Amino acid sequence: MKPSWILRLLAVCLAAGLLVSHAPRAAAEPVDLNLVLAVDASGSVDQRRFELQKRGYSAAFRNPRVSRAIASGMLGAIAVTMYQWTGPRLQREAVGWMIVKDQDSANAFADAIDAAPRMLFGGGTSISGAIDHGVRVLAAAPHEAMRRVIDISGDGANSSGRSSITARDEAVAKGIVINGLPILSLEPFLDRHFEEEVIGGPGSFMVSARDFENFGDAVLRKLISEIAELKP
Repeated sequence: MKPSWILRLLAVCLAAGLLVSHAPRAAAEPVDLNLVLAVDASGSVDQRRFELQKRGYSAAFRNPRVSRAIASGMLGAIAVTMYQWTGPRLQREAVGWMIVKDQDSANAFADAIDAAPRMLFGGGTSISGAIDHGVRVLAAAPHEAMRRVIDISGDGANSSGRSSITARDEAVAKGIVINGLPILSLEPFLDRHFEEEVIGGPGSFMVSARDFENFGDAVLRKLISEIAELKP
């Protein structure tokens, strides 16, 4: 038979464990926007083009116009994450969820983009897969947001996986907005595909980049527009 002091100790430990398990979790910081950045890493995007995409996003977040757009929101903060995408089941997180609410935190997100390596190099072009993954990422977001947006950049039409229209419509039905940034260097009419089969939801829009060299200007305009809820 165990000594009484051991039994009392076990009871105290069990009680403490119950108290810990039932303790309420700290509420996550609310934000104006949960923004998912989906970056094309398919086979048509060589390393130079991929780096131009990265530099474009990084430079945009370092631009004071983006932090001013964030500050204009009701809460003055957004949560952002970035992943790379190619085939239907090929997506990799590049930058995890981060709060951006001033120039310092915007610079920190830009630093994280700069430090992220390329993790995918081919596997098809599945915009539908990118949308489906974005829906999952938003469902697991740690911050409550007034708006949820998937921002997809790419240089090719959906050519693998299920229909991008079906994926888009299912995402929109969940209250998610999908915006697009088609890069027209390989497919000059890709903007039509994005317009008809990719973007969706209230206030959705796209900004086209003529080529990868113009990607930085396009992504800056797009980020300011979607953060501040302005039509570009």
